Amino acid sequence: MNYYSLHHKSPNTSFKNAVIQGLAKDRGIYFPENITPLSKDFIANITGYTNHEIAYEAIKQFVGDEIPTKKLKEIIKETISFDFPLVKVDDNIASLELFHGPTMAFKDVGAKFMAQCLAYFNKGNEEEVTVLVATSGDTGGAVANGFLGAKGVNVVILYPSGKVSNVQEKQLTTLGQNITALEVDGVFDDCQEMVKTAFLDEDIKRTLTSANSINIARWLPQMFYFFFAYKELQKTNKELVFSVPSGNFGNICAGIMAQKLGLPIKHFVASTNINDTVPNYLVDGVYNPKPSKATISNAMDVGNPSNFIRIRELFNNDLEVLKSTFSSYSFSDEETRETMKKIYGDSGYVADPHGAVGYLGLKKYGLKANEFGVFLETAHPVKFLDVVEETLPVKVAIPAQIQKVINNKKVAIKASSYEDLKAFLMK
Repeated sequence: MNYYSLHHKSPNTSFKNAVIQGLAKDRGIYFPENITPLSKDFIANITGYTNHEIAYEAIKQFVGDEIPTKKLKEIIKETISFDFPLVKVDDNIASLELFHGPTMAFKDVGAKFMAQCLAYFNKGNEEEVTVLVATSGDTGGAVANGFLGAKGVNVVILYPSGKVSNVQEKQLTTLGQNITALEVDGVFDDCQEMVKTAFLDEDIKRTLTSANSINIARWLPQMFYFFFAYKELQKTNKELVFSVPSGNFGNICAGIMAQKLGLPIKHFVASTNINDTVPNYLVDGVYNPKPSKATISNAMDVGNPSNFIRIRELFNNDLEVLKSTFSSYSFSDEETRETMKKIYGDSGYVADPHGAVGYLGLKKYGLKANEFGVFLETAHPVKFLDVVEETLPVKVAIPAQIQKVINNKKVAIKASSYEDLKAFLMK
């Protein structure tokens, strides 16, 4: 399988090179040359397969022969070593919980898969690789955990100062070893731009790669849990609508890839907070990215989502075709809090702010009698402890994964500009 840059000004490349490079030289993100749907027989009989077998079938064409079958299956086994339960919160709505991994966020899947792939490609290589990643909250912790102690790999995480939760900050600033955190005076988009700029800076002699969802090895494995959810919900005999809390749009883009592989998902809803670049685009057809604004659902505080170009490519840049299976709505913090209260009052379910935005998306879409809605609960409520306990009459128990880091000392390097990042990378 080869990959091409969505800026179309760089040579096509292999899966291995796309993983290691992260971003093409023309600053475009990579996209697979071909997407071959899975057999209808496989989809029809999906309940007869294990999750490991399903994940292998979903990903194998995108890896090709660059990782041996046995090794790829080992990587998958390591990646999906935890559960992805569906919890019913309404007659026709369920939460797909993606927070049962080591850092309690959906990004554990992509981070673990990418770390394993990069370790395989880097074996026997004496040259160190620097993984450079921008985070709006959960990516940093997942990447730090996935690569912690990896031989020959250094991880540099950029995060916006004061705009991630306390738990999120502890997860990315306290691990030490081969993990370094840079606390950036700015917003997530500033962090992301600094990362992209570093990739093209010829003064930097380090081998750089990205662990954001722009990297295909971070993005593609997120397809897995859409397949798992479909497997569990076949028995409803209803058409499925997925509402995905969306920031950089990698998660929902992976779901659409699953749909392109033949998974019968009727509709996707990209639910956003007040960072409404994509909802506005669907209304007026003008893609107008703007600086992100801080909200209580901080992992979605993205004003220029990198993966939306992939979504447009999946629909041949045809807006009307896109709108036939894709909607996007924006919600305020006040609406988010009220929805957290409603979900808890109706069902006793504790949703984090991102999950609540996903639930709101389903309500705005308006499920029909023959449809069943799934919203993605992308992080454990403990990741947003202050917001959850201020909003709901609950005391959130601290899971073991969080107890390991919550009292550790934060260690971060201050950075106010790209020059600060460059100076660190030039050391």
